[in-house]
Amino acid sequence: MGAQLQTSTSRKAGRGYRPMAEINVTPFVDVMLVLLIVFMVAAPLLTAGVPIDLPDSEAKALSQEDNTPLEVSLEPDGTIYVGDTEVKRSRLIQILGVKANNDPDKRIYIRADKSMDYGKVMDVLGSINKAGFQKVALISNSSQ
Repeated sequence: MGAQLQTSTSRKAGRGYRPMAEINVTPFVDVMLVLLIVFMVAAPLLTAGVPIDLPDSEAKALSQEDNTPLEVSLEPDGTIYVGDTEVKRSRLIQILGVKANNDPDKRIYIRADKSMDYGKVMDVLGSINKAGFQKVALISNSSQ
C-alpha cells in the first residue's frame, strides 16, 4: 500500500487517524523484473551480426584476455565481412590494419561457414598472417 492509516488508542486529542509515510517498493520490483527478462531475452541476439553455420569442434573455449577482437566472417559464396561490414578481398588487410590501429598483437577471430572450401579459408588466414597479425583464431561451435 502507498499509505497506511494508523489508529491511536485514544481519540481525545482529535487526532484519530494519522497518515504514515512508507515507500512502496512493489511497483519498483515489478519494473526491475520486467527489465531483467527483457535483457535476458535480448542479450543472445547481440552476439554476432553475420549468421554463419560454424563447424563443430572439441577444442577448449578461448580465453577472454582481449575483450575486443576483430571478427572476420567468411560466407560460402566468398563474401568477407570485418565485423558487420562487407569488404573486398583486395582491401581486407588494409582494413584490418586500420581497425587494429596497426597493432600486430591484436587478436583476430575468423568465422567461416562449415561448407566453405578449405583453400579459401587458408588463403584469408595466410594473408592475415603475412600482414603481420600473429594472434589469429578459428571459431567453431563447441560440443561441450
